[in-house]
Parts: sequence; structure tokens; C-alpha cells
Amino acid sequence: MAKVPMDTLQLSCVQIAVALLLLTQVETTTEETFALYPNSTLTSCITGEISALLAFRAGLSDPSNLLSSWKGDGCCRWKGVYCSNRTGHVVRLDLKGTNCGSGDGSTQVLSGNISSSLLGLQHLQYLDLSCNKFDEIQIPEFMGSFHKLRYLNLAASMFIGRIPPQLGNLSNLRYLNLRSSPHWTFDFFFNGIVPSGTSEKRKFYTGIYSMDITWLSQLTSLEHLDMSNVNLGTIVHWLPVVNMLQTLKVLRLPNCQLRSSPSSLLLSNLTSLETLQLRGNNFHKRSAPNWFWDLAGLKYLDITSSGFYGPFPDEIGNMTSIVELRLSHNYLVGMIPSSMKNLRNLERLSSSMNDINGSITELFHQLPSCSRIQKLFLAGSSLTGSLPTTLVEALRNMSWLDLSDNKLTGHVPLWIGELTKLTTLVLTSNNLDGAIHEGHLSRLHMLQELRLSKNSIAITVSPTWIPPFSLEVIHLRSGQLGPKFPMWLRWQTQVVSLDVSNTSINDMVPDWFWIVASSVMYFNIRNNQITGVLPSTMEFMSAKEMDFSSNQLGGPMPKLPINLISLDLSRNNLVGPLPLEFGAPALRTLLLYNNMISGAIPSSLCKLQSLRLLDLSRNNLSGSITDCLVNDSITNVTGLSIINLSLRNNNLSGEFPLFLQNCTYLIFLDLGHNQFSGALPAWIGEKLSSLSFLRLRSNMFYGHIPVELTKLVHLQYLDLAYNNISGSIPRSIVNCTGMTQTRDDSNGLEYAFIFGIMYAENELVDYTENFTVLTKGLERIYTGEIVYMVNLDLSCNSLTGGIPEEISTLVELKSLNLSWNNFNMKIPEKIGALVQVESLDLSHNELSGEIPSSLSALTSLSRLNLSYNNLSGKVPTGNQLQTLEDPASIYIGNPGLCGPPLPWQCSQPELIPGETHGDASDDDVGSFLLGTGSGYVVGLWVVFCTFLFKRKWRASWFSLCDRLYDRAYVQVAVTWASFRGKTNG
Repeated sequence: MAKVPMDTLQLSCVQIAVALLLLTQVETTTEETFALYPNSTLTSCITGEISALLAFRAGLSDPSNLLSSWKGDGCCRWKGVYCSNRTGHVVRLDLKGTNCGSGDGSTQVLSGNISSSLLGLQHLQYLDLSCNKFDEIQIPEFMGSFHKLRYLNLAASMFIGRIPPQLGNLSNLRYLNLRSSPHWTFDFFFNGIVPSGTSEKRKFYTGIYSMDITWLSQLTSLEHLDMSNVNLGTIVHWLPVVNMLQTLKVLRLPNCQLRSSPSSLLLSNLTSLETLQLRGNNFHKRSAPNWFWDLAGLKYLDITSSGFYGPFPDEIGNMTSIVELRLSHNYLVGMIPSSMKNLRNLERLSSSMNDINGSITELFHQLPSCSRIQKLFLAGSSLTGSLPTTLVEALRNMSWLDLSDNKLTGHVPLWIGELTKLTTLVLTSNNLDGAIHEGHLSRLHMLQELRLSKNSIAITVSPTWIPPFSLEVIHLRSGQLGPKFPMWLRWQTQVVSLDVSNTSINDMVPDWFWIVASSVMYFNIRNNQITGVLPSTMEFMSAKEMDFSSNQLGGPMPKLPINLISLDLSRNNLVGPLPLEFGAPALRTLLLYNNMISGAIPSSLCKLQSLRLLDLSRNNLSGSITDCLVNDSITNVTGLSIINLSLRNNNLSGEFPLFLQNCTYLIFLDLGHNQFSGALPAWIGEKLSSLSFLRLRSNMFYGHIPVELTKLVHLQYLDLAYNNISGSIPRSIVNCTGMTQTRDDSNGLEYAFIFGIMYAENELVDYTENFTVLTKGLERIYTGEIVYMVNLDLSCNSLTGGIPEEISTLVELKSLNLSWNNFNMKIPEKIGALVQVESLDLSHNELSGEIPSSLSALTSLSRLNLSYNNLSGKVPTGNQLQTLEDPASIYIGNPGLCGPPLPWQCSQPELIPGETHGDASDDDVGSFLLGTGSGYVVGLWVVFCTFLFKRKWRASWFSLCDRLYDRAYVQVAVTWASFRGKTNG
């Protein structure tokens, strides 16, 4: 047999290797395979595939020109198109958009229709259309005809409707991602956001769904399946189908509305499964037994917020390969089991918002002592006791420790400083006390987040100490930092979120602090005693939310940071005018109340097209605000977006502001305590159709209440007190259904305050703390409950006529005040229909007739005033009327009233002269009168003689007479002064 030359043998081996490599390239299915095919060096493409791609592009909308390179015949060089260097066929189409978040704020997406011309790419192995906006089409059925497809990603592209079962024909598929965007299955609507009477409609994405997933069983090569947020709520037996996928490694089914989770599988084929995500479903069953505890090869398990209840199961210890275990937001109770010690590969444990209700020290000792735990989340777990005094070995590698919202007590131990890998420490909302000093912090070189808010912890470090870390998050709310500014903050130049509110700082802002603040995006120094002025360079800061309220900052308000969305500078000492240019075009919330800002409101206010909440109350603003004209060129046709506007307690003047015609979304309006004048315009009821809360008290408005005002069907709070309003109450007030009907959403008023809520460390700073309501004769501060106030206050005006019977239909009223007007005639007989009313004031009018007996039906009544009218007859009794304080003062000034609680009784009917009763004779009557007269004379002489001889009694009598005279004189004088004041007003 002839020998084969060695070089020939080597060449043959090389040829065989090349052939095998080519075969591998064709058959390999992982994403990395396609990296072998970058934009090809081929200069031309297969003609049919070019046509298919161009027809596909023709059906798309491409506002960002993502496909601008798709021209010419070299399709293998087009963006997102990859060809095989061996065959020239298009094998990969990667057109992923940025709808999933690009990180740079840009949005580059495709939309429109997906043409079936794509079927011309029969060699396609990889297709990625994820993160686009195909929000009006279903996933095309022809997708199931790409028989060579191994990778299909349609995630977060806003497809709608049913998932086509034809996808089951993709028998070579190894990666399938159908993740749907989070969606709403209900109409999201707030009254006032879309004004009534408009044709504007909002479309909301309703996602994709499947009622039968048996087609999945045909994908026998599938390794990765993601159906996050897909509605599978009607499918009961989903697990047997999934169990047929023997090669499956990753299964993601979060938020799929699944309701069933079998206790076990008779024969589990999911031996290759490493990742299982079931969070956000509706299982509502005991934590054990459950089929997934037996998956010994599982490395990642997430059953967060899935309704599991009962004790932590011992079966947890079976998952010896587990690396990450997420159990948070279920109803698990009791201490974690000792079997947890078996999880020696565990790196992350999340069990927040379960009810462990045990000792923190015991829990630490239940963890695997030789574990590699790096992240531990136990927030809101009812953990008790003090942190152990020595370091538990299980925590030594900790990088993230979250023990917030528990019941921990005692000091923060020194061993925290031994966690040299720690990046995040969260101890918020406990009962910890004591001090943290350099010994706790000096070795934490990697620390990035320090969250200690809502404890009684003091940070006591030397003013010269330089921390070894550079923090991004500093949350120390309600701790002890002051009285001086903490100098160690000077070195924290990378801070993104800073909360040092309520930390007893009583100091002037140092210059270096504003340098530190330049990078902060979420900034809270609320409720300290910080002095100084805002920097002139404030406009160059990075802030998005700033809360500087309740301090003593002075000086003028500078131009604002360009990215600012929310600013609270209320309760400070700001002076001077508002800036001519605010400088924050995206500003949504601006709170400046309780300062000393003066001057006029600049017309540049109209440039803040995104502004939802504006409160300039309790300042020294003056002049007219009509410079912000309705037809100003800087406003667009859609008008302003203001929902909540308060200008009360200033010196503003002029007529009712015209610019409000542009505020069609307005729900809350307070112009009280100013010097506005003129008649109330009729357009209020037409342009401000969403208005729920209108307060105009203490101005100089005059004229009639416009009938158009009663077109405000959502109106639930109307205060026109202390003006010069005349005429009568329109009977059409019955149209204000906000005062007649109960609505759970409080007519959108609650939404008007959403933009006044700033998010801070586990606490909402509620803007409604600035709202005062005059009710029951007192001005009270209302917070969140103001949205439930239903009030009508027309007091201290010049209204005339009778109180219309229609007032009795406003059955949701909590307070009704019509005092100090000129109302006459009778009180409406059906006044008792106002069953919710707590305060009723009809005093100082000219009302006559009897008090309706239905008044006793007002069982919620706690304050009533009917004084100084012309009422007569017997005072009604019963129910709540018997419990009112100082009852006699309720009816004072009505001489025709009688009966309890008044001191004089109603007289009996008088006898008709000449009429006899019974058998009484004239002699009997004469004898009765003679006896009565004699008794009167004798009694008078007895009293007179007693006073004559008893000096002490005589002095007491005259003293009593003097006091009664003084009291009567004061009462007459006060009444007369009140009458004159009303007449002059």
C-alpha cells in the first residue's frame, strides 16, 4: 500500500476542518453565531431579498430615519441586515428600537405594518423587531413560516391582540421573546384632564394575550421563553405544556395573570431549567407544596407578589444550586427555616414585605454561614431586636444590605465598618438611635448609597474627616446632623439624591454646598433653619426635584435649572420680584407660598406649558395679571396645563384674570384675599368646565352670580364670601352635581394635588398642608381630606330674595354659610334633606316664619347659627339639636322665637272676652283676680322690707342689676357695630 505524503494528509485535515466549520456556521443557533456575519463584504445581494426588504420598509413609519441606509443593491451593508458570507442570503435582521430605554433620552422606533414580503427571506435565522411601536397591529401569522428561524424577539413593541398559534411551526426556534409592555385593562381617566365637551380621546395599550398555548409544545428545541406581561389568565393547565420543553433553560412568565400552580409534577422534564420568573401572578395558595421547590438545578427563582401564603417552606433547602431567590411581597410568615443553610451558592436573598416577625439576630444565624451572600433585602419584614454586636459570618461579603421599615432598636454596631464590599446600606424607618462615627465609615471605600432616614441616628464625625467613599445617594431625613452644616458632605461631589431634611441644621449655607449640589438631581433640605441666599448659578444645576421649604432662605429667586420639574421654596424669606424668565421649560410644580415675594406676576408664566401646580399664595404680589393675555403669541392653541392654582393672600388687583380662559384643565382655583374687582365673567362656566374647587372670598367682586357658573357640574366647593355680590342664588345651582352626588374619585380634585406631592425617602411630602377651609366658624388646615370637602359659602355679600328650595338638593354639602346677606322669606322646608351638613349658618339675614321641623333631621350637624333674623314660633327640638353647644346663642336676635332652649316659654292661647269655660261664674273670676292682686302686693312688700333691713342682700341685688345692665349694653353696642359694618361694606 502506497504511503500518503504527510503534507497531503495535513491539507486534507485542514479541508475537513474548514468544511466542519462551515457546517457549524450554518447550524449554530446562538446569537453569537451571527457575529460571524457582520455587515458583509459582499457588494450585491440576492435580487429577491432586496425586493422583500424594500417592500417591508415601504409599510413602515420611520420618523428617525433608522433605515436611511436602505438604498442601492448592497443590502448586506444596510443597517440591521446581515448576510452569510458563504451563501449571500440574508440570515439576520436586527431592527431593535429604543422604546425599551436607550439611556440617552432619544426615541428611535419603527411603527406601521409588517409586510408579508418578509417571507422572501426564507434563510432568515435571526429576527429582532423588539422595542418598537407596532401599537395598532397583531403579531402577523406569517411569522410562523420562517422555518429556519432560531431567534425571534418581538418584545415591548406594543403589539395587540392574540398571539398567533402559527408560531408553533418554528420547530428550530431556541429563543422566543414575546414580552408585552405593561398595560392597562381599564380606562384611565381623571375628570378635568380631558375637558367635558371635547372630542379628545386617549388610547391606551391593552397588550397581547393567548387563550391556548398548546402550540408551545411543538418548539422542542426552545431554550429561552419570555412571555412577560402577556395575558394568560384564562389558561389553567399551562404547566403541562411548558413541561414538554425539555431543553428549556429560561422561563419568564411574570404578570401573566396566572391563577394555578400545581403542587407537583409526576414527571418533571424541566431538569435543564435555571431561571424561573413567576412574579406578579394570582396564585393565592400555600407556599408549599409547590412544583418549583423540587427543581434542584434552579439558579434563579422569582415568585414576588404572587399571593403565596403560610410559613416559609422547608423545601427551600432543596434548591442547592440557587444563586438568587426572590420571595418579596407575599404573605409568608414566621422565621426563615434552618434548611436555608443548605443554600451555599446563594448570592441574593429578597424577602421584603413578608411577616417574619422575629429577631434579626436569629435570622442572621439561619443564613448559610459559608455562603456568598452579597445582597440581602428584608425591608418591611417586622424584624425586631437589636443588630448583633459581632459580625455574623454570613454577612461578610455583603454589598447591599436593606433592613428598612422594620422594628429594629439600639445602636448601629461597629461591625458595619467591616463590610468592606458594602455599596448600599439601607436602615430607613426603624427605631435605631445612638451615633455613627468614623469607626463605622472609614473602611467603606465602595459605599455608594447611605440611607438612614427616619431614625434617631446622629452622625458625629470630626469636621476635618475626609470620607473614603463617594456617595451617590445620601438620605438622612429626621436624623441629627446639625446645628452646623456637616463638613464631610463637602467631599461628596457625585451625589444624585440628597435628603437632609429635618436634621436640625441651623446654619448659613456654605459656598461649597452649592458646588456639591450642582450634580444633585433629587434635592431635599426641607424643615431646617438654614439661612443664606439661593445661588445666582442655580440655573446651571442638574436638579429635577428640589424641596427647600420651611427654612429661612432669603434673597431673590434666581433663574431655575433647565431640567427642573418640581420646586418647593415655600415657607422661606424670599424677597424681590419673580424672575422675568423662569428658565425651566418642563416645570410641573412650583410652590412659593409663605414668602415675601413682591412685584407683578411676569407674563413669562405662560411659557411654562407643562405647569400643573402653581401656588404663589401668602406673598406680597401686586398689580394686575392680565399681561398674560389669552391671545399672547407665546401660548399655543391647546392653552396652559395648570390643574391647581392658588394666588390667595396677596395684593393682586384688576378683573378676574383673563389668562384663565386658557387653563381648560383647571380643577382647583383660589384667588381669595386679594383686591380683584369687577363682575364674575360668564365664561368661567364655559371655559373652566373641569373646575371642582373655586374660592374667591375677600375680594371686591360685584354683580350677580352668573347663571353660567352653575354649568360647572363638577363644582363641589364654592366660596364667594366677603365680596359685593348681589341678586339672588340661581335656582340652577342644582346642576352642580359635585354637591349632589357622591363620587369615589372626589371629582378629580384628588388628582389636582398629585403634582404637589414630592417623593422623598419613604415619605410623600404632601402639598395639601397649605390648604385652609373656613367651616364651623373656624379656619382649619386640611390635608388629604380636603378632597372630600363639599362647601357652599356665600356669606357677607348683598344677596337678596329667598333661599331657593333647590338648595335642599345639594345633599353632599358639609358646610353651608349664607350669613350676613339680605335673604328674606322662609327657610326652605326641606332643609333637613342636607343630611351630610356639619355646619349651617343662616344668621344676620331677614328670614321670617317658623324654623322648619325638618332641621332636627340633620344628625351630622355640629354647628348651627340662625341668629338675628325675624324668625318666630317654637324652636324645634330633637336629635342633634339637643347636643349643640351654647344653644341659646343659636337663636338670639329673633324675638318671635320661644320654647327651649330659650328662657321664655311659648304662651297659651288667649281667652276670648265674654267667653266662659266650664261652670265658672263672674263672682269666681272676681275672687280670683282679688286674691292674685293681694298676693302680689304682699309679696312685693316682703321683698322690699327684707332689702330695707338686710344691707348685704341689698348690695348684692344692686350689683346684679349693674351686671345685667352692662351685659345688655355690650350686646346692643356689638349688634349695632356689626350692622353698621355690614351696611358700609
